[in-house]
Amino acid sequence: MGELDGKVAIVTGAGRMRSIGRPIAVLLAKAGATVVITGTGRPKDRYPDDEKAAGWNDIQSVEAEIRAAGGVCIPTISDVSSEQANDDLVARVVRDHGRLDIVVNNAGAARGDDRVPVTELDYETWKKVLVTNLDGTFLLSRAAARQLVAQGQGGSIVNISSIASKMAGPNAAAYSASKAGINALSRSMASELGSQRIRVNAVCPGIIDTFRMDDIGRGEAWKSMVKSRIPLGYAGDGSECAEMTLFLVSERGKWITGQAINVDGGTVWGN
Repeated sequence: MGELDGKVAIVTGAGRMRSIGRPIAVLLAKAGATVVITGTGRPKDRYPDDEKAAGWNDIQSVEAEIRAAGGVCIPTISDVSSEQANDDLVARVVRDHGRLDIVVNNAGAARGDDRVPVTELDYETWKKVLVTNLDGTFLLSRAAARQLVAQGQGGSIVNISSIASKMAGPNAAAYSASKAGINALSRSMASELGSQRIRVNAVCPGIIDTFRMDDIGRGEAWKSMVKSRIPLGYAGDGSECAEMTLFLVSERGKWITGQAINVDGGTVWGN
């Protein structure tokens, strides 16, 4: 494809087999970018069963996939919630590759103890979700923006949000608030950085068939949810978000900034 030849990209949270981060990283690499992917270094006993069965090895498996396709990929362990780790990540990328052009903030907190009524939501759980999702996005975006401004050649930041940022349904207060914050952060940064030709957008996925949805199962409950919520009648697999991300970071998306774009099969209308 070649439309990202010579570009250097960071994609966070790209180590899961069924995910949004993996197809984004793979597609950007196929388009010619050097892609630095991050993961948490999660222990293998926390892998879902299908990853264990496949012999999956987190970001190393994504690296192997990209290299097998002729792309360039550098896996690295990094904590998105750490200010120092994010600053160090950007500095290391620039040191090793000479520049930074694209950042995709994809890493996020998994579904868990936060999915309860707000009256039962533990403050520590709230903070964990907000720190991972919103603070992590802010910290890497800030570090990247400083570098992009210094380079003086523009750039693109894409923050993976969620339609939960707009629907804000029950039992998802922390997650919805964190993602709504990402949308606002994206808009504010876009306004600030537009004069530097730095574009900042949010992609808002709908129901994507990833490991994050495994607690729902894949039987009748899943089929019923998909049928009732998605007008197109099927869940995404992450590739749809990857295609939108590639469009936004490429020259094809050069006049788009400050947007929170739904990629959801029609689930959310008018937002």
